[in-house]
Amino acid sequence: MNRFRTGFGYDVHQLVPGRPLIIGGIQIPHSKGALGHSDADVLLHAIADALLGATALGDIGQHFPDNDPEIKGISSKKILSHVNKLISEKAYQISNIDSTVVLQEPKLHDYIPKMRKLIAEVLKLDIDQVSIKATTTEHLGFVGKGDGVAAYVVVLVLRKNS
Repeated sequence: MNRFRTGFGYDVHQLVPGRPLIIGGIQIPHSKGALGHSDADVLLHAIADALLGATALGDIGQHFPDNDPEIKGISSKKILSHVNKLISEKAYQISNIDSTVVLQEPKLHDYIPKMRKLIAEVLKLDIDQVSIKATTTEHLGFVGKGDGVAAYVVVLVLRKNS
């Protein structure tokens, strides 16, 4: 079995008034927030999907269905922590996470250090193992018009020594 495996995650959420905007576990002040069954944290969802994909454990919807009333409003930090437990039980550990959040506004630069710290804590990683970048779409598409937020994530995991 290959010791190294990669995973790719992608998530997108509509932005609507009256919801908090939570990205990377941090609430960002904004007039709109992400719509979803959970807290709709696009970055943590994409990280969870990348980790599940790398370890062939399905996707976030299989583990946390969006029609399950018992998990309505669940914190994505709990989702990510659960996924970390699943990959650990399968004898994998995270080498690194590289992510990009796509959002026209607000700018995320000042929040990225807090996001990296929180994600590292949830996943029990060194902060240097977590990379977060942010970009816009130069006002193109649904993200550029301020109607949504997206995140792309690549992870490298490795099988623990037995």
